[in-house]
Amino acid sequence: MTTTPEHDRKIAEMTFASVYPHYVTKVERKGRTVEELHEVIEWLTGFSKSDLDALMEEKVNFETFFQRATLHPNAHLIKGVICGYRIENIETPLTQQVRYLDKLVDELAKGRKMEKILRI
Repeated sequence: MTTTPEHDRKIAEMTFASVYPHYVTKVERKGRTVEELHEVIEWLTGFSKSDLDALMEEKVNFETFFQRATLHPNAHLIKGVICGYRIENIETPLTQQVRYLDKLVDELAKGRKMEKILRI
């Protein structure tokens, strides 16, 4: 699936720190914990809680965030639709990676078991 260059640029320039509070609100509102959120983020990116704190303090955008990340080898198993896009068909790598993260947060908020979220 092709996204527009404007869409991809907007995602690349968005800071992780601006989106993170929305992730926290979403999962807590559905009865999940911040610790579970961090577990999901660490699984996908390799970033620990202290890494995330440093990245947020630095106000890195998603482009830098994913350049520094070590994507989990099973990330390609994340499939489905998020924000109207089928993840596995997104052609722009960065946009796909951001949507991976969005999908994992959605699965966590929907009460999916951690083993399923982490593709174990």
